[in-house]
Amino acid sequence: MTAAADAAAPTGLPEYEVYAVKYAELKGRPSTDIFLGSDPHDPAVDMDYFVWVVRSGSTAIVIDMGFTRAVGERRRRAFLRCPGEGLARLGVDPARVTDVIVTHLHYDHVGNYALFPNATFHIQDKEMAFATGRMMRHRCLCAAYEPEDVVELVRNVFKGRVAFHDGDDVLAPGLSVHLAAGHTAGLQFVRVNTRRGWLVLASDACHYYRHLERNEVFPLVTNLPALLDGYDRLRRLSSDPALVIPGHDPLVMARHPRVAEDADGLTIRLD
Repeated sequence: MTAAADAAAPTGLPEYEVYAVKYAELKGRPSTDIFLGSDPHDPAVDMDYFVWVVRSGSTAIVIDMGFTRAVGERRRRAFLRCPGEGLARLGVDPARVTDVIVTHLHYDHVGNYALFPNATFHIQDKEMAFATGRMMRHRCLCAAYEPEDVVELVRNVFKGRVAFHDGDDVLAPGLSVHLAAGHTAGLQFVRVNTRRGWLVLASDACHYYRHLERNEVFPLVTNLPALLDGYDRLRRLSSDPALVIPGHDPLVMARHPRVAEDADGLTIRLD
């Protein structure tokens, strides 16, 4: 199948609104922490932290949950506000959300279960196996996981509140998840049909625009060839390269309009 065919949306699919809600940031990170093999004399790089909302009518699906204030303070990230407050500015009550897509189990994507007491959490089989398996013995891989966040997901399995996906899967017409192993063994990104065509929420399948534009790599990687193959899938599954939204780039805030409902200016519309 050609890239054009992959990116063509069938007629009749719902067109979703897509929002990024910023909740934290980290200023002045060394470039070598962001771009593998970069010159240590390069300028420092800022990092933004988001959760995302996909909305159609009265239905809102949340992608990732963000970390808590306590975790942010311990990891020395600037916690701007609770992700739940950002969702509320869009009229989304976290307590009424029925589906949360967890792209992967790193601390900055999965730390606020209590905000979503009625949600089913969508995760890849491979991510759960990875986060609870033998590779977590190694500091270089486990440091980005909060053990209690992983354990809480296991608790939710026993409550019947976790939906597992084995590779690519359609969650609703015009909304699908896609396995992109590389950064972690079971990371998934989200593909959404919008008025502009297929938009891809890459999460950490691509941290910054520069990673995708130059085929560069974020240093925390479990499978380098798979990560680079994932870049090709991001490009192929989007209708336009501008519709691939990286997971942590401050340029996302600069390239998309702020929404009036959020007086703090931390919410942008991506579609």
